[in-house]
Amino acid sequence: MTALSAMARARTAWRLRWARRRLLLRAVLAGRGLVSITDRTGSIAPGHILLAATLRNEALRLPHFLEHYRRLGVDHFLLIDNASTDGSVDLLRGQPDVTLWTAGASYRGARFGLDWTNAVLMRHAHGHWTLTVDADELLVYPYWETRDLHALTHWLERTDRTAFGAMMLDLYPKGGLDDAVYRQGEDPTFVLNWFDRGNYSISIQAPMENLWIQGGVRARALLAGTPRLAPTLNKVPLVKWHWRYAYVNSTHSLLPRHLNRVYATDGGEVTSGLLLHTKFLPDVAAKSAEEITRRQHFARPDAYLGYHDRVASNPVLWTGASTALGGWRQLEALGLMSRGGWV
Repeated sequence: MTALSAMARARTAWRLRWARRRLLLRAVLAGRGLVSITDRTGSIAPGHILLAATLRNEALRLPHFLEHYRRLGVDHFLLIDNASTDGSVDLLRGQPDVTLWTAGASYRGARFGLDWTNAVLMRHAHGHWTLTVDADELLVYPYWETRDLHALTHWLERTDRTAFGAMMLDLYPKGGLDDAVYRQGEDPTFVLNWFDRGNYSISIQAPMENLWIQGGVRARALLAGTPRLAPTLNKVPLVKWHWRYAYVNSTHSLLPRHLNRVYATDGGEVTSGLLLHTKFLPDVAAKSAEEITRRQHFARPDAYLGYHDRVASNPVLWTGASTALGGWRQLEALGLMSRGGWV
């Protein structure tokens, strides 16, 4: 390593260190605006696996969301509601393993909820394996039906890993988005049971060293003319948390940057999972219409007006090239997740 390259690396490390400190300060300040609805954090015990999420108007998905993650072994939920009007707060208030806050401030102004999430993680997740997901994301991984998150995290610790990566996989129905029939509490993958098996690009971004994956059905069918605007699909949802950590851009990347290295660079494979994305349930059209007015979900909301219009028009995303959703072994065989060395 030359002296010049060593200086450049030192400058980058310094900038990222200060960026992390700024994010932690933002979290402290944002946390002061959270209003406690139910505080059951006193029941969190050493070794408990936690889940953190910020949500708005997700009452349709919440019963199965809670059921899925309880089945996976989540011991306690740290949830932040951003001004729901659909009964989400009442639904969550009575759950014995949920601690709930409300946040009335701007979702976009809180860095799309990340400042609130980082605040809750800083306060309550230190030393715990913690999942950070959206309410429309269902984590699956190799052996997930028979090995819970406690088994997975024990394996990760035995292999000296403190973070676990997953790609978000958009699921969609065979007919129009509005035509699907879904009832609260059902498994949404019974309705959203198709996906795009290809059309994915992947690279590593400097200086955070995180993956950058784009593609899938939204790039193909909803943003075909502007593929570079397609959502980022790589995430790091499961981390052995430390109060000094901070998510930077959704769960796509976090600091310190070594946590983003959830991939192999030697030609091998690292154990990874998928976040089954249930965005395209029948409520998506109404949510897209509302988002045109709220403008809370993208850094450049005007660039996505056509996207929201397309979603609200009841499109059919299915084609003859779509793949029916099977089990995790199918998903691994397609190269969308990996067992790595976990057997």
